[in-house]
Amino acid sequence: MDSILVRGGGELNGVIPIAGAKNACLTLMPATLLSEEPLTLTNAPRLSDIRTMTELLGSLGAEVASLQGGQVLAMSSHNIHNHTADYDIVRKMRASILVLGPMLARDGHAIVSLPGGCAIGARPVDMHLQALEAMGADLELRDGYVHAKARGGRLTGAEFEFSVVSVGATENALLAATLARGTTVLKNAAREPEIVDLAQCLRRMGAQIEGEGTSTITIQGVDRLGGATHPVVTDRIELGTYMLAPAICGGEVECLGGRIDLVGAFCEKLDEAGVSIEETERGLKVKRKNGRVNAVNVTTEPFPGFPTDLQAQMMALLCTANGTSVLEERIFENRFMHAPELIRMGAQIDVHGGHATVTGVEKLKGARVMATDLRASVSLILAAMAAEGETVVSRVYHLDRGYERVEEKLGACGAHIERIAT
Repeated sequence: MDSILVRGGGELNGVIPIAGAKNACLTLMPATLLSEEPLTLTNAPRLSDIRTMTELLGSLGAEVASLQGGQVLAMSSHNIHNHTADYDIVRKMRASILVLGPMLARDGHAIVSLPGGCAIGARPVDMHLQALEAMGADLELRDGYVHAKARGGRLTGAEFEFSVVSVGATENALLAATLARGTTVLKNAAREPEIVDLAQCLRRMGAQIEGEGTSTITIQGVDRLGGATHPVVTDRIELGTYMLAPAICGGEVECLGGRIDLVGAFCEKLDEAGVSIEETERGLKVKRKNGRVNAVNVTTEPFPGFPTDLQAQMMALLCTANGTSVLEERIFENRFMHAPELIRMGAQIDVHGGHATVTGVEKLKGARVMATDLRASVSLILAAMAAEGETVVSRVYHLDRGYERVEEKLGACGAHIERIAT
């Protein structure tokens, strides 16, 4: 099993290209199930989760070709011969549940295993199922699988309000509603850029959608969708992660393809902490304003608030900030599992329920640490680059789910980082 070895010290200077968004691509790929015509995604990230979704779609009969080194995905679902998403594939990744809505919308029936994923909270699929039920789906949970059938063979438009904001449930309902008979209105819908990207792709395929990016999305169902070519939106979480690298280590890094509108609340907190962000023709240039950063308080919220997927990385920055910070996690329980590993590196962190109090120290020290989930893994790498001595981060298979070529991107800016077999 691979580990990442980091020798801390030294500033970062250079450019880092930001990939297409993992969470957007994993949502866009199941859209191929809605049409018999080809769907091509450009700017796709090269990640293990993308390979898992490719495997899942292939098991259903879809054809997925990875072109141009994996940055282009050419898909066709003209021959869907299987409507069962098997546990052995679905268990690897929560986004697998997103094949349920499209299969149900197109062919009126589907059997999908309850999903797996990383251990950062329960993250149930209740609202996915409730939204589909509102559109006329008969659902039965049996032996760990969701058995779904559309009454009368086709879903029907409905008005549905999510009890809490859920990105995945909004995506599944949006996908399903495109081919439903009549109008669907989704209230208290998620507003994330990945939702907007999905709606734009579906519109290219012929869907009639209004209101994406707001809390109310209206979909007028159509009889069929066609093919399209669509560029995957920039990964705002990878963007925020690499923006933190020069903030933690010093130096100046330009994140190619970065946009402030994707990470507005995050940028506000960086500015408050004493980090300069400059828009350029190619992206965003980031550096410290003046020496050690300042402590700030952070509360995770649905978009456009501070992203939960940047909480662990922000904690790494605040470990060496001047003063005491409080981070409040409102999205997922169990999402401070990186804190004990940062403490092994000399951080002063006190976790109590959904709050973590971080008192900044002058310097972190290298140690052997273990990644517990995707975002925790990269937070440890960020901390290690500013620590004294060597740090070995184990269980980096988590990292490979969401970050491509981390060693190459950071190494090109001066980081001493390498992948080792352990």
